[in-house]
Amino acid sequence: MTERSPAAGHEPPRRLLPVLYTGVFMAALDTAIIGPAIPALRAAFGVDNREVGLVMVVFILFSLTSTALMANLSDRHGRRPVYLFSVGIFAAGSLLIALSPSFWLILVGRALQGIGGGGIVPSAAAVIGDVLPVEQQGKALGMLGAIYGMAFFLGPPLAAAVMIVSSWHWIFLLNLPIAAAILFLGLRVLPRHERRHELPALDLAGIVAVFGLLTLVVFGITRVVDTFTGIALWPYFLLAAAVAVILVIRIERRAAMPMIPLGLFRNRQLALTYTLATGGGFGMGSVVFLTSIATFAYGLTPQAAGFALLPLVVGSMIGSMAGGRMLNRLGSRTLLLVGFALMGLGYAGASVTQFGLPGFLVATVPAGIGLGVIVGGALRAIAMAEAPAQLRGTGQGLVNVFNGVGTLTSAATISAIADFRGGGAAGFSVAYLVVAGVLGVMFLIALALRAHRPRAAA
Repeated sequence: MTERSPAAGHEPPRRLLPVLYTGVFMAALDTAIIGPAIPALRAAFGVDNREVGLVMVVFILFSLTSTALMANLSDRHGRRPVYLFSVGIFAAGSLLIALSPSFWLILVGRALQGIGGGGIVPSAAAVIGDVLPVEQQGKALGMLGAIYGMAFFLGPPLAAAVMIVSSWHWIFLLNLPIAAAILFLGLRVLPRHERRHELPALDLAGIVAVFGLLTLVVFGITRVVDTFTGIALWPYFLLAAAVAVILVIRIERRAAMPMIPLGLFRNRQLALTYTLATGGGFGMGSVVFLTSIATFAYGLTPQAAGFALLPLVVGSMIGSMAGGRMLNRLGSRTLLLVGFALMGLGYAGASVTQFGLPGFLVATVPAGIGLGVIVGGALRAIAMAEAPAQLRGTGQGLVNVFNGVGTLTSAATISAIADFRGGGAAGFSVAYLVVAGVLGVMFLIALALRAHRPRAAA
């Protein structure tokens, strides 16, 4: 598989990167923007807290499972059709949600959004690897990470602002003109696919097995089935997931063109990268409960607690943009070491409540900078350099999958530790010390990476 890339010495179309960045922003925004809409959805459709929580679970499930599939399809058939299809299906899901007469159609719409969102980010990152000179990839991947992080943190206040002036429907309707612009411009600037040989049959058995594995992981971590049945089934889901891993390995070993090429994990640098992507997701997901410390320890209202994260948001933007710019000069290993160290120290500082709210606000700054550095392209740069060109989309997609699993795990871990320690400020302080410890382990793992700087263009 090859993409019709710009000729040597020629720049890619000027509008290419804005098309990619806008799609990533749209997809990332709807990962976080749903939070403020949940009370409105609950009231509009008369559902309880258990049912309305499915809007997040369904999105996460279909996003994780579609990421591996869409990344694989982009390696088989090119980035252009997969990226445009992903944007189109995301827009269709947004329209269905906005016009839905029932809550269950809302869930169908969230599933479509998850399928689309799962294909947008890895396809966009793979396009960058296909068309940009090596020395420009670090900056572009850094901007991609900065936009993703910015959308993740700006989603809730933007949703709240939309609902102040209008209804929750417009949170999703606003995606439509954005998607239309992406599709219009994408048809003109995205590189076309050139097939040089016949491809093996699609790995249908692998698709089913990976979908089953990720479903078991999501059900085990989120405990959504336990919530509805009142039975503690999550350990059995995780045990079944462990068995499913063995099944996936057996199936993928026999596939002519597997959905998850096991050879990627035999590359030590890629195996480390995917481990660190899980740790990065763990750190990103841990942001959610920082407002609980602000509420319990310092008496802030839930609304004011959200604004207490502004230093973290600013720090994450600075970290992601600076990390992208310094990637070529410092290399991925150095940036990841700095990122995990800052994030761990920041979370450890936030867990210490003796210094009051000013101390908490100061501690969130290095946490934000570290998070921004981690999502700012360093992991994607390693995956891009180490994965074979024909598996570039899959290599990027696996970064997303492991990142998503880490994000899910953080929420379950923090809430479990906080509850075990009695809840309140003391419980969350202990939980964030554990988070800092996990990030310290990631720092040690990052030491095993080799110095990794993008090569100069030939």
